[in-house]
Amino acid sequence: MPPEKQKDRLTDLAERRQLARDGADPRATERQHAKGKLTAHERIALLVDKGSFSEVEMLRVHRATGFGMEQKKPSGDGVVAGWGTVEGRTVFVYAHDFRFFGGALGEAHAAKIHKLMDMAIAAGCPIVSLNDGAGARIQEGISALAGYGGIFERNTRASGVIPQISVMLGPCAGGAAYSPALTDFVFAVREISQMFITGPDVVRAVTGEEISQNGLGGADVHAETSGVVHFVHDTEEACLEEVRYLLSMLPANNRELPPSVATDDPADRVGEDLLDLVPTEGNRSYDIRSVIEKIVDDGDHLEVHAAWAPNIVCVLARIDGQTVGIVANQPAAMAGVLDIKASEKGARFVQFCDAFNIPLVTLVDVPGFLPGVDQEHEGIIRRGAKLLYAYCNATVPRVSVVLRKAYGGAYIVMDSRSIGADIALAWPTNEIAVMGAEGAANVVFRREIAAAEDPEAMRRQKIDEYTRELVHPYYAAERGLIDEVIDPRETRSVLSRCLAMLTSKHSDLPRRKHGNPPQ
Repeated sequence: MPPEKQKDRLTDLAERRQLARDGADPRATERQHAKGKLTAHERIALLVDKGSFSEVEMLRVHRATGFGMEQKKPSGDGVVAGWGTVEGRTVFVYAHDFRFFGGALGEAHAAKIHKLMDMAIAAGCPIVSLNDGAGARIQEGISALAGYGGIFERNTRASGVIPQISVMLGPCAGGAAYSPALTDFVFAVREISQMFITGPDVVRAVTGEEISQNGLGGADVHAETSGVVHFVHDTEEACLEEVRYLLSMLPANNRELPPSVATDDPADRVGEDLLDLVPTEGNRSYDIRSVIEKIVDDGDHLEVHAAWAPNIVCVLARIDGQTVGIVANQPAAMAGVLDIKASEKGARFVQFCDAFNIPLVTLVDVPGFLPGVDQEHEGIIRRGAKLLYAYCNATVPRVSVVLRKAYGGAYIVMDSRSIGADIALAWPTNEIAVMGAEGAANVVFRREIAAAEDPEAMRRQKIDEYTRELVHPYYAAERGLIDEVIDPRETRSVLSRCLAMLTSKHSDLPRRKHGNPPQ
Protein backbone atom coordinates (compact mmCIF):
# COMPACT_ATOMS: atom_id res chain seq x y z
CA MET A 1 0.00 0.00 0.00
CA PRO A 2 1.42 3.39 -0.97
CA PRO A 3 2.43 5.55 2.02
CA GLU A 4 -0.08 8.22 1.01
CA LYS A 5 -2.97 5.77 1.11
CA GLN A 6 -1.83 4.36 4.44
CA LYS A 7 -1.72 7.89 5.82
CA ASP A 8 -5.23 8.57 4.51
CA ARG A 9 -6.57 5.46 6.22
CA LEU A 10 -4.96 6.36 9.51
CA THR A 11 -6.47 9.83 9.26
CA ASP A 12 -9.89 8.29 8.52
CA LEU A 13 -9.52 5.97 11.53
CA ALA A 14 -8.66 8.88 13.81
CA GLU A 15 -11.67 10.83 12.55
CA ARG A 16 -14.01 7.89 13.07
CA ARG A 17 -12.74 7.38 16.62
CA GLN A 18 -13.15 11.06 17.39
CA LEU A 19 -16.66 11.03 15.96
CA ALA A 20 -17.55 8.00 18.08
CA ARG A 21 -16.35 9.83 21.18
CA ASP A 22 -17.80 13.28 20.53
CA GLY A 23 -20.70 12.67 18.14
CA ALA A 24 -21.61 14.66 15.07
CA ASP A 25 -23.55 17.25 17.06
CA PRO A 26 -21.51 19.14 19.70
CA ARG A 27 -24.79 20.51 21.05
CA ALA A 28 -25.62 17.03 22.37
CA THR A 29 -22.61 17.21 24.66
CA GLU A 30 -23.59 20.71 25.72
CA ARG A 31 -27.09 19.51 26.58
CA GLN A 32 -25.67 16.66 28.65
CA HIS A 33 -23.45 19.05 30.59
CA ALA A 34 -26.33 21.53 31.01
CA LYS A 35 -28.22 18.82 32.92
CA GLY A 36 -25.28 18.50 35.31
CA LYS A 37 -24.33 15.17 33.74
CA LEU A 38 -21.04 13.91 32.35
CA THR A 39 -20.61 12.05 29.08
CA ALA A 40 -19.98 8.30 28.98
CA HIS A 41 -16.25 8.70 28.31
CA GLU A 42 -15.89 11.33 31.03
CA ARG A 43 -17.50 8.98 33.53
CA ILE A 44 -15.28 6.08 32.56
CA ALA A 45 -12.22 8.31 32.90
CA LEU A 46 -13.21 9.03 36.50
CA LEU A 47 -13.80 5.35 37.26
CA VAL A 48 -10.69 3.66 35.88
CA ASP A 49 -7.01 4.39 36.31
CA LYS A 50 -5.72 7.10 33.98
CA GLY A 51 -4.91 5.82 30.49
CA SER A 52 -5.97 2.24 31.26
CA PHE A 53 -9.25 2.03 29.31
CA SER A 54 -9.44 -0.17 26.21
CA GLU A 55 -12.67 0.11 24.23
CA VAL A 56 -14.30 -2.68 22.24
CA GLU A 57 -16.53 -2.31 19.18
CA MET A 58 -16.19 1.45 19.10
CA LEU A 59 -17.26 1.56 15.45
CA ARG A 60 -20.22 -0.83 15.61
CA VAL A 61 -23.53 0.51 14.21
CA HIS A 62 -27.11 -0.77 14.24
CA ARG A 63 -28.79 -2.53 11.29
CA ALA A 64 -32.30 -1.24 11.87
CA THR A 65 -34.33 0.22 9.01
CA GLY A 66 -37.52 2.25 8.98
CA PHE A 67 -38.62 5.17 11.11
CA GLY A 68 -35.64 7.12 9.76
CA MET A 69 -33.15 4.81 11.49
CA GLU A 70 -31.15 4.18 8.28
CA GLN A 71 -30.10 7.85 8.30
CA LYS A 72 -28.95 7.69 11.94
CA LYS A 73 -26.10 5.28 12.47
CA PRO A 74 -23.75 6.70 15.11
CA SER A 75 -20.54 4.75 15.74
CA GLY A 76 -20.79 2.74 18.95
CA ASP A 77 -24.61 2.74 18.86
CA GLY A 78 -25.04 4.62 22.11
CA VAL A 79 -22.96 2.53 24.50
CA VAL A 80 -19.26 2.61 25.37
CA ALA A 81 -17.84 -0.78 26.41
CA GLY A 82 -14.39 -1.98 27.38
CA TRP A 83 -12.03 -2.68 30.23
CA GLY A 84 -9.56 -0.79 32.36
CA THR A 85 -7.97 -1.01 35.77
CA VAL A 86 -8.93 0.27 39.21
CA GLU A 87 -5.88 0.47 41.45
CA GLY A 88 -4.13 -1.80 38.98
CA ARG A 89 -6.79 -4.54 38.92
CA THR A 90 -8.83 -5.27 35.78
CA VAL A 91 -12.45 -4.12 35.70
CA PHE A 92 -14.93 -4.31 32.81
CA VAL A 93 -17.26 -1.36 32.29
CA TYR A 94 -20.00 -0.24 29.95
CA ALA A 95 -21.67 3.16 29.90
CA HIS A 96 -24.83 4.29 28.14
CA ASP A 97 -24.22 7.41 26.06
CA PHE A 98 -27.35 9.52 26.39
CA ARG A 99 -26.28 11.72 23.46
CA PHE A 100 -27.12 8.92 21.01
CA PHE A 101 -30.78 7.81 20.92
CA GLY A 102 -31.09 8.93 24.55
CA GLY A 103 -28.98 5.93 25.54
CA ALA A 104 -31.83 3.63 24.48
CA LEU A 105 -30.97 -0.01 23.95
CA GLY A 106 -31.20 -1.63 20.52
CA GLU A 107 -29.96 -4.89 19.05
CA ALA A 108 -26.37 -3.79 18.34
CA HIS A 109 -26.21 -1.85 21.60
CA ALA A 110 -27.27 -4.98 23.51
CA ALA A 111 -24.86 -7.21 21.59
CA LYS A 112 -21.95 -5.05 22.76
CA ILE A 113 -23.06 -5.37 26.36
CA HIS A 114 -23.58 -9.14 25.99
CA LYS A 115 -20.07 -9.50 24.61
CA LEU A 116 -18.54 -7.47 27.42
CA MET A 117 -20.39 -9.41 30.11
CA ASP A 118 -19.25 -12.70 28.58
CA MET A 119 -15.69 -11.39 28.58
CA ALA A 120 -15.94 -10.35 32.23
CA ILE A 121 -17.28 -13.76 33.29
CA ALA A 122 -14.59 -15.58 31.30
CA ALA A 123 -11.81 -13.35 32.63
CA GLY A 124 -13.13 -13.53 36.20
CA CYS A 125 -13.22 -9.76 36.70
CA PRO A 126 -15.83 -7.34 38.13
CA ILE A 127 -18.20 -5.51 35.80
CA VAL A 128 -19.56 -2.00 36.35
CA SER A 129 -22.50 -0.58 34.41
CA LEU A 130 -22.95 3.20 34.14
CA ASN A 131 -26.66 3.55 33.43
CA ASP A 132 -28.09 6.58 31.64
CA GLY A 133 -30.64 5.39 29.12
CA ALA A 134 -34.24 5.73 28.04
CA GLY A 135 -35.00 2.01 28.03
CA ALA A 136 -35.71 -0.16 25.00
CA ARG A 137 -35.36 1.47 21.58
CA ILE A 138 -38.94 1.65 20.34
CA GLN A 139 -37.91 1.70 16.66
CA GLU A 140 -36.34 -1.76 17.00
CA GLY A 141 -39.30 -3.41 18.72
CA ILE A 142 -38.87 -6.95 19.97
CA SER A 143 -35.17 -7.02 19.07
CA ALA A 144 -34.57 -4.44 21.79
CA LEU A 145 -36.61 -6.42 24.32
CA ALA A 146 -34.64 -9.58 23.51
CA GLY A 147 -31.47 -7.58 24.11
CA TYR A 148 -32.58 -6.90 27.67
CA GLY A 149 -33.35 -10.57 28.16
CA GLY A 150 -29.77 -11.41 27.24
CA ILE A 151 -28.47 -8.94 29.81
CA PHE A 152 -30.71 -10.34 32.56
CA GLU A 153 -29.60 -13.90 31.79
CA ARG A 154 -25.94 -12.89 32.05
CA ASN A 155 -26.58 -10.92 35.26
CA THR A 156 -27.97 -14.10 36.76
CA ARG A 157 -25.16 -16.29 35.42
CA ALA A 158 -22.55 -13.89 36.81
CA SER A 159 -24.26 -13.65 40.22
CA GLY A 160 -21.94 -14.93 42.92
CA VAL A 161 -19.18 -15.43 40.32
CA ILE A 162 -17.93 -11.88 39.72
CA PRO A 163 -18.90 -8.67 41.54
CA GLN A 164 -21.53 -6.69 39.61
CA ILE A 165 -22.03 -2.99 40.33
CA SER A 166 -24.68 -0.72 38.80
CA VAL A 167 -24.28 3.07 38.85
CA MET A 168 -27.43 5.04 38.10
CA LEU A 169 -26.53 8.29 36.35
CA GLY A 170 -29.77 9.09 34.57
CA PRO A 171 -33.17 7.55 33.89
CA CYS A 172 -33.78 3.82 34.06
CA ALA A 173 -37.37 2.85 33.33
CA GLY A 174 -39.43 -0.22 32.58
CA GLY A 175 -37.74 -3.58 32.17
CA ALA A 176 -34.34 -1.85 32.10
CA ALA A 177 -34.56 -1.43 35.89
CA TYR A 178 -34.32 -5.18 36.43
CA SER A 179 -30.66 -5.41 35.45
CA PRO A 180 -29.49 -3.14 38.30
CA ALA A 181 -31.81 -5.02 40.66
CA LEU A 182 -30.02 -8.26 39.74
CA THR A 183 -26.56 -6.87 40.53
CA ASP A 184 -24.75 -6.85 43.86
CA PHE A 185 -24.68 -3.10 44.54
CA VAL A 186 -26.54 -0.08 43.16
CA PHE A 187 -25.19 3.48 43.36
CA ALA A 188 -27.25 6.59 42.57
CA VAL A 189 -26.76 10.36 42.33
CA ARG A 190 -29.34 12.77 43.67
CA GLU A 191 -31.40 14.78 41.16
CA ILE A 192 -30.13 12.93 38.07
CA SER A 193 -30.93 9.28 38.88
CA GLN A 194 -34.42 7.82 38.51
CA MET A 195 -35.62 4.22 38.49
CA PHE A 196 -39.16 2.95 38.06
CA ILE A 197 -41.12 0.26 36.26
CA THR A 198 -43.95 2.62 35.28
CA GLY A 199 -43.32 6.38 35.16
CA PRO A 200 -45.34 9.23 36.62
CA ASP A 201 -47.55 9.54 33.51
CA VAL A 202 -48.64 5.90 33.72
CA VAL A 203 -49.18 6.17 37.47
CA ARG A 204 -51.36 9.23 36.94
CA ALA A 205 -53.39 7.54 34.22
CA VAL A 206 -53.98 4.34 36.21
CA THR A 207 -54.31 5.55 39.79
CA GLY A 208 -54.83 9.30 39.49
CA GLU A 209 -51.83 9.96 41.73
CA GLU A 210 -49.68 12.99 40.93
CA ILE A 211 -45.97 12.53 41.53
CA SER A 212 -42.68 13.74 40.06
CA GLN A 213 -39.98 11.49 38.62
CA ASN A 214 -37.75 12.01 41.66
CA GLY A 215 -40.69 11.54 44.01
CA LEU A 216 -41.52 8.24 42.36
CA GLY A 217 -38.08 6.80 41.75
CA GLY A 218 -35.35 9.24 42.76
CA ALA A 219 -32.11 8.31 44.49
CA ASP A 220 -33.26 9.03 48.04
CA VAL A 221 -36.60 7.25 47.53
CA HIS A 222 -34.83 4.04 46.58
CA ALA A 223 -32.17 4.46 49.27
CA GLU A 224 -34.61 5.11 52.13
CA THR A 225 -37.95 3.56 51.16
CA SER A 226 -37.65 0.74 48.62
CA GLY A 227 -34.13 -0.43 49.47
CA VAL A 228 -33.20 -0.77 45.78
CA VAL A 229 -30.24 1.63 46.05
CA HIS A 230 -27.31 0.89 48.38
CA PHE A 231 -25.27 4.11 48.09
CA VAL A 232 -26.34 7.70 47.36
CA HIS A 233 -24.15 10.68 46.48
CA ASP A 234 -24.61 14.33 45.56
CA THR A 235 -22.21 14.32 42.58
CA GLU A 236 -21.06 11.90 39.92
CA GLU A 237 -17.46 12.48 40.94
CA ALA A 238 -18.08 11.47 44.57
CA CYS A 239 -20.17 8.51 43.43
CA LEU A 240 -17.55 7.08 41.09
CA GLU A 241 -14.80 7.62 43.67
CA GLU A 242 -16.76 5.45 46.11
CA VAL A 243 -17.24 2.79 43.42
CA ARG A 244 -13.45 2.67 43.18
CA TYR A 245 -13.22 2.33 46.97
CA LEU A 246 -15.73 -0.52 46.98
CA LEU A 247 -13.88 -2.35 44.21
CA SER A 248 -10.62 -2.04 46.16
CA MET A 249 -12.15 -4.14 48.95
CA LEU A 250 -13.58 -6.93 46.78
CA PRO A 251 -11.96 -9.97 45.16
CA ALA A 252 -12.03 -10.15 41.38
CA ASN A 253 -14.17 -13.29 41.50
CA ASN A 254 -15.46 -16.06 43.74
CA ARG A 255 -12.26 -18.09 43.38
CA GLU A 256 -10.08 -15.46 45.00
CA LEU A 257 -9.73 -14.00 48.46
CA PRO A 258 -10.27 -10.26 48.90
CA PRO A 259 -7.10 -8.19 48.45
CA SER A 260 -5.12 -7.49 51.59
CA VAL A 261 -3.41 -4.16 52.22
CA ALA A 262 -0.64 -3.09 54.52
CA THR A 263 -1.77 -1.10 57.54
CA ASP A 264 -0.01 0.90 60.23
CA ASP A 265 -2.89 0.26 62.63
CA PRO A 266 -1.62 -2.46 65.03
CA ALA A 267 -3.73 -5.60 65.11
CA ASP A 268 -3.38 -5.71 68.91
CA ARG A 269 -4.38 -2.09 69.43
CA VAL A 270 -6.26 -1.68 72.71
CA GLY A 271 -9.62 0.13 72.46
CA GLU A 272 -9.90 1.95 75.77
CA ASP A 273 -12.86 3.95 74.46
CA LEU A 274 -14.96 0.82 74.08
CA LEU A 275 -15.55 0.67 77.82
CA ASP A 276 -17.47 3.94 77.65
CA LEU A 277 -19.17 3.61 74.26
CA VAL A 278 -21.58 0.82 75.20
CA PRO A 279 -23.76 1.54 78.27
CA THR A 280 -24.14 -1.40 80.63
CA GLU A 281 -27.85 -0.61 81.05
CA GLY A 282 -29.70 -2.62 78.44
CA ASN A 283 -32.29 0.07 77.71
CA ARG A 284 -29.82 2.87 76.97
CA SER A 285 -29.11 3.77 73.35
CA TYR A 286 -25.78 4.21 71.56
CA ASP A 287 -24.51 4.25 67.98
CA ILE A 288 -22.98 0.91 66.97
CA ARG A 289 -20.97 2.69 64.28
CA SER A 290 -18.79 4.19 67.02
CA VAL A 291 -17.94 0.65 68.15
CA ILE A 292 -17.16 -0.46 64.60
CA GLU A 293 -14.83 2.51 64.11
CA LYS A 294 -12.79 1.47 67.14
CA ILE A 295 -12.43 -2.11 65.92
CA VAL A 296 -11.55 -1.74 62.21
CA ASP A 297 -8.35 -0.47 60.61
CA ASP A 298 -8.02 3.30 61.02
CA GLY A 299 -11.77 3.55 61.65
CA ASP A 300 -12.44 3.29 57.89
CA HIS A 301 -15.54 1.47 56.74
CA LEU A 302 -18.07 1.51 53.93
CA GLU A 303 -21.67 1.22 55.08
CA VAL A 304 -24.11 -0.57 52.78
CA HIS A 305 -27.77 0.53 52.71
CA ALA A 306 -27.10 3.20 55.34
CA ALA A 307 -30.50 4.86 54.90
CA TRP A 308 -32.66 1.70 54.67
CA ALA A 309 -33.51 -0.53 57.64
CA PRO A 310 -31.23 1.48 59.93
CA ASN A 311 -31.86 -0.87 62.88
CA ILE A 312 -29.20 -3.16 61.42
CA VAL A 313 -25.84 -1.95 60.14
CA CYS A 314 -23.88 -3.70 57.39
CA VAL A 315 -20.39 -2.51 56.53
CA LEU A 316 -17.32 -3.55 54.60
CA ALA A 317 -14.09 -2.75 56.42
CA ARG A 318 -10.65 -4.17 57.12
CA ILE A 319 -9.17 -5.77 60.22
CA ASP A 320 -5.40 -6.14 60.11
CA GLY A 321 -5.46 -5.40 56.38
CA GLN A 322 -8.05 -8.06 55.54
CA THR A 323 -11.52 -7.24 54.19
CA VAL A 324 -14.38 -8.27 56.48
CA GLY A 325 -18.14 -7.87 56.38
CA ILE A 326 -19.64 -6.64 59.64
CA VAL A 327 -23.30 -7.12 60.56
CA ALA A 328 -24.40 -5.31 63.70
CA ASN A 329 -27.62 -4.47 65.51
CA GLN A 330 -28.11 -0.71 65.86
CA PRO A 331 -29.50 0.28 69.30
CA ALA A 332 -29.77 3.89 68.09
CA ALA A 333 -32.60 2.87 65.70
CA MET A 334 -35.67 1.02 66.99
CA ALA A 335 -33.51 -0.25 69.88
CA GLY A 336 -31.81 -2.60 67.41
CA VAL A 337 -34.75 -4.99 67.00
CA LEU A 338 -34.93 -7.25 63.98
CA ASP A 339 -37.85 -6.62 61.65
CA ILE A 340 -38.70 -7.55 58.08
CA LYS A 341 -36.50 -4.95 56.39
CA ALA A 342 -33.53 -5.50 58.70
CA SER A 343 -33.71 -9.26 58.16
CA GLU A 344 -33.75 -8.91 54.39
CA LYS A 345 -30.97 -6.32 54.42
CA GLY A 346 -28.76 -8.50 56.61
CA ALA A 347 -29.51 -11.66 54.63
CA ARG A 348 -28.49 -10.16 51.29
CA PHE A 349 -25.28 -8.78 52.75
CA VAL A 350 -24.36 -12.10 54.39
CA GLN A 351 -25.01 -13.92 51.10
CA PHE A 352 -22.80 -11.48 49.21
CA CYS A 353 -19.93 -11.84 51.67
CA ASP A 354 -20.22 -15.62 51.60
CA ALA A 355 -20.24 -15.70 47.79
CA PHE A 356 -17.02 -13.70 47.60
CA ASN A 357 -15.00 -15.20 50.44
CA ILE A 358 -15.35 -12.23 52.79
CA PRO A 359 -15.23 -13.25 56.48
CA LEU A 360 -18.19 -12.22 58.62
CA VAL A 361 -18.05 -10.47 61.99
CA THR A 362 -21.40 -10.12 63.79
CA LEU A 363 -21.83 -7.63 66.64
CA VAL A 364 -24.89 -8.59 68.67
CA ASP A 365 -27.04 -6.33 70.81
CA VAL A 366 -30.59 -7.37 70.00
CA PRO A 367 -33.73 -7.30 72.17
CA GLY A 368 -35.66 -9.61 69.84
CA PHE A 369 -37.90 -9.45 66.78
CA LEU A 370 -40.27 -6.51 66.39
CA PRO A 371 -43.75 -7.49 67.61
CA GLY A 372 -46.84 -6.29 65.78
CA VAL A 373 -49.76 -7.28 63.62
CA ASP A 374 -48.23 -5.68 60.52
CA GLN A 375 -44.99 -7.59 60.96
CA GLU A 376 -46.78 -10.90 61.36
CA HIS A 377 -49.19 -10.34 58.48
CA GLU A 378 -46.42 -9.13 56.15
CA GLY A 379 -44.42 -12.28 56.74
CA ILE A 380 -41.83 -11.77 59.46
CA ILE A 381 -41.65 -15.56 59.81
CA ARG A 382 -40.59 -16.31 56.25
CA ARG A 383 -38.76 -13.03 55.71
CA GLY A 384 -36.96 -13.15 59.03
CA ALA A 385 -35.95 -16.69 58.12
CA LYS A 386 -33.94 -15.25 55.22
CA LEU A 387 -31.31 -13.98 57.62
CA LEU A 388 -31.27 -17.30 59.45
CA TYR A 389 -30.90 -19.19 56.17
CA ALA A 390 -28.11 -16.91 54.96
CA TYR A 391 -26.04 -17.43 58.10
CA CYS A 392 -26.65 -21.19 58.24
CA ASN A 393 -25.64 -21.48 54.60
CA ALA A 394 -22.47 -19.36 54.89
CA THR A 395 -19.13 -21.19 54.80
CA VAL A 396 -16.77 -18.23 55.19
CA PRO A 397 -15.07 -17.58 58.54
CA ARG A 398 -17.72 -16.40 61.02
CA VAL A 399 -17.04 -14.72 64.36
CA SER A 400 -19.82 -13.30 66.55
CA VAL A 401 -19.51 -11.00 69.56
CA VAL A 402 -22.36 -10.40 72.01
CA LEU A 403 -21.81 -6.86 73.25
CA ARG A 404 -24.75 -6.51 75.58
CA LYS A 405 -28.13 -8.23 75.25
CA ALA A 406 -29.16 -11.12 73.02
CA TYR A 407 -32.70 -12.31 73.59
CA GLY A 408 -34.88 -15.02 72.14
CA GLY A 409 -34.94 -16.14 68.53
CA ALA A 410 -33.10 -12.98 67.48
CA TYR A 411 -30.05 -14.19 69.43
CA ILE A 412 -30.09 -17.46 67.51
CA VAL A 413 -30.46 -15.71 64.15
CA MET A 414 -27.58 -13.28 64.76
CA ASP A 415 -24.95 -15.94 64.01
CA SER A 416 -24.99 -17.77 67.32
CA ARG A 417 -22.81 -20.82 67.92
CA SER A 418 -25.85 -23.06 67.47
CA ILE A 419 -26.24 -22.08 63.80
CA GLY A 420 -22.58 -22.45 62.91
CA ALA A 421 -20.51 -19.48 64.07
CA ASP A 422 -16.88 -20.62 64.16
CA ILE A 423 -16.05 -18.50 67.19
CA ALA A 424 -18.61 -17.04 69.60
CA LEU A 425 -17.36 -14.29 71.90
CA ALA A 426 -19.06 -12.08 74.48
CA TRP A 427 -18.30 -9.02 76.53
CA PRO A 428 -18.76 -9.37 80.31
CA THR A 429 -21.84 -7.13 80.02
CA ASN A 430 -23.68 -9.72 77.92
CA GLU A 431 -27.15 -11.02 78.74
CA ILE A 432 -28.09 -14.07 76.66
CA ALA A 433 -31.54 -15.43 77.49
CA VAL A 434 -34.96 -16.28 76.13
CA MET A 435 -36.05 -12.79 77.22
CA GLY A 436 -35.06 -10.05 79.63
CA ALA A 437 -35.11 -10.85 83.32
CA GLU A 438 -38.05 -8.56 84.05
CA GLY A 439 -40.29 -10.10 81.40
CA ALA A 440 -39.20 -13.62 82.25
CA ALA A 441 -39.89 -13.16 85.96
CA ASN A 442 -43.37 -11.82 85.23
CA VAL A 443 -44.13 -14.97 83.24
CA VAL A 444 -42.40 -17.67 85.31
CA PHE A 445 -43.34 -16.36 88.74
CA ARG A 446 -46.64 -14.65 87.98
CA ARG A 447 -48.63 -16.73 90.49
CA GLU A 448 -46.16 -16.18 93.32
CA ILE A 449 -46.04 -12.47 92.59
CA ALA A 450 -49.83 -12.21 92.50
CA ALA A 451 -50.19 -14.10 95.80
CA ALA A 452 -47.52 -12.11 97.69
CA GLU A 453 -48.41 -9.58 100.36
CA ASP A 454 -46.13 -7.11 98.58
CA PRO A 455 -46.31 -8.04 94.85
CA GLU A 456 -43.80 -5.38 93.79
CA ALA A 457 -41.19 -6.51 96.31
CA MET A 458 -41.73 -10.12 95.27
CA ARG A 459 -41.42 -9.17 91.61
CA ARG A 460 -38.08 -7.46 92.23
CA GLN A 461 -36.89 -10.46 94.23
CA LYS A 462 -37.80 -12.86 91.42
CA ILE A 463 -36.14 -10.64 88.82
CA ASP A 464 -32.92 -10.77 90.85
CA GLU A 465 -33.26 -14.53 91.24
CA TYR A 466 -33.78 -15.11 87.52
CA THR A 467 -30.84 -12.84 86.72
CA ARG A 468 -28.50 -14.71 89.09
CA GLU A 469 -29.52 -18.08 87.73
CA LEU A 470 -29.94 -17.59 83.98
CA VAL A 471 -28.95 -14.14 82.74
CA HIS A 472 -25.51 -13.66 84.24
CA PRO A 473 -22.67 -13.11 81.74
CA TYR A 474 -21.07 -16.53 82.18
CA TYR A 475 -24.13 -18.79 81.88
CA ALA A 476 -23.63 -19.32 78.13
CA ALA A 477 -19.85 -19.71 78.50
CA GLU A 478 -20.28 -22.40 81.18
CA ARG A 479 -22.36 -24.41 78.70
CA GLY A 480 -19.98 -24.01 75.76
CA LEU A 481 -22.22 -21.68 73.79
CA ILE A 482 -19.67 -18.88 74.14
CA ASP A 483 -16.01 -19.64 73.49
CA GLU A 484 -14.63 -16.77 75.51
CA VAL A 485 -15.77 -13.82 77.55
CA ILE A 486 -13.37 -11.07 76.52
CA ASP A 487 -12.28 -7.68 77.76
CA PRO A 488 -14.06 -5.16 75.47
CA ARG A 489 -10.81 -3.26 75.06
CA GLU A 490 -9.23 -6.33 73.43
CA THR A 491 -12.00 -6.88 70.87
CA ARG A 492 -9.89 -5.85 67.86
CA SER A 493 -6.97 -7.99 68.97
CA VAL A 494 -9.12 -11.07 69.58
CA LEU A 495 -10.98 -10.67 66.28
CA SER A 496 -7.70 -10.33 64.42
CA ARG A 497 -6.35 -13.55 65.93
CA CYS A 498 -9.57 -15.46 65.28
CA LEU A 499 -9.79 -14.33 61.65
CA ALA A 500 -6.13 -15.19 61.05
CA MET A 501 -6.72 -18.69 62.40
CA LEU A 502 -9.77 -19.12 60.16
CA THR A 503 -8.08 -17.95 56.95
CA SER A 504 -7.71 -21.49 55.62
CA LYS A 505 -11.18 -22.63 56.73
CA HIS A 506 -12.76 -25.22 54.44
CA SER A 507 -16.34 -26.44 54.60
CA ASP A 508 -17.93 -29.35 52.78
CA LEU A 509 -21.61 -28.87 52.00
CA PRO A 510 -24.03 -31.64 50.97
CA ARG A 511 -24.15 -32.10 47.22
CA ARG A 512 -27.10 -30.24 45.72
CA LYS A 513 -28.02 -28.12 42.77
CA HIS A 514 -28.91 -25.19 45.03
CA GLY A 515 -30.86 -24.51 48.18
CA ASN A 516 -34.38 -23.17 48.34
CA PRO A 517 -34.23 -20.14 50.65
CA PRO A 518 -37.41 -18.63 52.11
CA GLN A 519 -38.94 -15.91 49.97
